[in-house]
Amino acid sequence: MALAERLPVEIVSMDSAQVYRGLDIGTAKPSAAERARVPHHLIDVLDPDRSYSTGRWRVDAIAAVKEVLSRRKVPLIVGGTMLYYRLQRCLFESEAFVAAKDLHVDDVAGLGDERGDENRRLDALPQADAQVRAQINAEAASRGWPALHAELEAVDPKSARRIAPGDTQRIQRALEVWRLTGRPLSSLQGQARGALPFTLKAFALVPAEREALHERIARRFDAMLNAGLVEELKALRSRYHLTPGMPSMRAVGYRQVWEYLEGEIDARAMREQAVAATRQLAKRQLTWLRSLQDVERAPADAERLAHSFL
Repeated sequence: MALAERLPVEIVSMDSAQVYRGLDIGTAKPSAAERARVPHHLIDVLDPDRSYSTGRWRVDAIAAVKEVLSRRKVPLIVGGTMLYYRLQRCLFESEAFVAAKDLHVDDVAGLGDERGDENRRLDALPQADAQVRAQINAEAASRGWPALHAELEAVDPKSARRIAPGDTQRIQRALEVWRLTGRPLSSLQGQARGALPFTLKAFALVPAEREALHERIARRFDAMLNAGLVEELKALRSRYHLTPGMPSMRAVGYRQVWEYLEGEIDARAMREQAVAATRQLAKRQLTWLRSLQDVERAPADAERLAHSFL
């Protein structure tokens, strides 16, 4: 925000949880006042009972970047869904800047390990389909996931070999792709979409001290609880038909509060598990950042960061 107030930029969110309406407190979503001061894109895109794929984010992000550039401003792509960044860095080539913040993806394949690949590209996979997924879930309830894994082995043996029989989410996705396209998921992976005429200039805000980061994470979650995170999720559950397996409800913080509301854990365990999960998330993000060769480390505080660009 400090940088946006000094330079002609607009913010394009690279956060896979902030796309959902109503997930405000647990995603540290910019307030209405902040969004009025500085234009934001790809926030509050859809309801939390819907699925938002990486492929759709790419399309929406491209449109947002072009829109910002058409106003002769600079798109500042901000967020910590590192998989979004790793898949887009081959695709975004004008002055778009990236900083780092939150992780979650729903629709990516063929990623291998977390060390990165300069030629990694976004697979040309279909969007998630709620009706097909509901049908697969109903079949799993009646027949069991091992039977669906056997079905996958018959239509896509290559995917079945790399997906464990207990990995229900990936079994569901592979069968969904087969039913939507009539083609095996494994045959579609690696069919990259074309690159774009934009230049990506990347910056990462990397905390200097791990202990200080852990303290900030704990304080941040406590602030979310004090701001009404539990009440926010209660309201969302009453307004939408949500399940714990939905992408929105798998977000760190919401997942633990869900378990608390279900009576599976108490308030103390909810806080401890949410803080621990956030620390693990931060560790993964830092691991990814260290593996990237094209990212410039920037000052970790807003004022110094803003001045470094002036």
